[in-house]
Amino acid sequence: MSLRQRVLSRIGRSFAEAPPPLRLVFWDGEAFDFSPAPVVTITLRSPSLLRFFLTGQMARLGDAYVRGDLVVDGPVEEVLATGIRLAERIGRKASPLIKSLAALGRLRPRDKKSDAANVRRHYDVSNDFYALWLDRTMTYSCAYFRRGDEDIDTAQAQKLDHICRKLLLEPGQRLLDIGCGWGGLLSYAADSYQATGIGITNSAAQYDYLRARMSARPGLEFRLQDYRDLAEEAAFDRVVSVGMYEHVGVRRLKSYFSLIARLLRPGGVLVNHGIVIADPKGPRALPGGEFIDRHVFPGGELPHISRVLKEIALSGLEVVDVEDLRPHYARTLTLWSQRLEARRDEATALAGAERYRIWRIYLPGMALAFDSGWLSIAQVIAYKPSGGRPAARPWTRAYQYRDEPPAMATASLRAHTNLLQL
Repeated sequence: MSLRQRVLSRIGRSFAEAPPPLRLVFWDGEAFDFSPAPVVTITLRSPSLLRFFLTGQMARLGDAYVRGDLVVDGPVEEVLATGIRLAERIGRKASPLIKSLAALGRLRPRDKKSDAANVRRHYDVSNDFYALWLDRTMTYSCAYFRRGDEDIDTAQAQKLDHICRKLLLEPGQRLLDIGCGWGGLLSYAADSYQATGIGITNSAAQYDYLRARMSARPGLEFRLQDYRDLAEEAAFDRVVSVGMYEHVGVRRLKSYFSLIARLLRPGGVLVNHGIVIADPKGPRALPGGEFIDRHVFPGGELPHISRVLKEIALSGLEVVDVEDLRPHYARTLTLWSQRLEARRDEATALAGAERYRIWRIYLPGMALAFDSGWLSIAQVIAYKPSGGRPAARPWTRAYQYRDEPPAMATASLRAHTNLLQL
């Protein structure tokens, strides 16, 4: 039996009961359909790929996909589903590709240089590439849906406002945005809440964007800076961290939140927005095995929500609210994926064919991870005690929603503060 026949036999045996809608095309043009109406086509451009199918080396096949030696055609949702089935049936690991959370970044040593390099591999692709499929504010984090049918621009504007309401921002307050991205949140806080502040990023491309577009904004400052270099800063009224601690590392969460606690003034507010894993048994990295670690998000680590809350509490801050937004991120990623697919040629021209192929699989794969409950996203509000007493807070969560203007919430907070001082 030839190597080609052995591959066909192995895939056929693995899917004897429910064949995938797959056509496998070899380098010489020969094709084999595993079902009567295949919707996904995998083309092998080299005979060397056959041994990866036989040995179940899915990571090597992923590398071949990125290089273009393995070509995949078909609707992206069907491509993803077929890829997962193949990983489950012929992969060397018993656990499914997407469910396997342990293959990436296991509590590895971290320093400023390696962290900066990891961040730049993910973000310093091309600002114009991200602009193709992000919203108009270039917000690269989970959006917030009130109905579920909003477009991405509306949903991201709602997210920015939702965070600002949770921060109880007032005019003139000083806000620190750790991992500010392309500046959308800090800019929104300045425009809608008259806040001032500092945003930091480790991405050179993001910093170039900020210098070009935000440098003239009064009261706002953007820096190319590691969060660990904030130790000597003056105190802030508010601190926000959105999609940042995924870069920090689980072992460094304690020092990360301790730094934030030192930077906050007494009575100050932290909103931390980040991805968490569903498995409470221990920290894991991003799902997708070696593919994401090698090609998308090097060095990423994710905690369980219990670890996040513990480290915030140990820093001396008081956790007062936790909101799970898992369905919101699944929807956000789906919209991003659709927008990227619609501008395939432009994306390829801006970032290259390899980068397009990576993101084409990465975005819907992450959407599946959230939709399936393997990952979630949590917004945590924490207050810094004042004068040895717990910080004042509004009586209800009404201040977080549109039916109560922020001014009413801050007024109720002042009234509560006055009661505490009696």
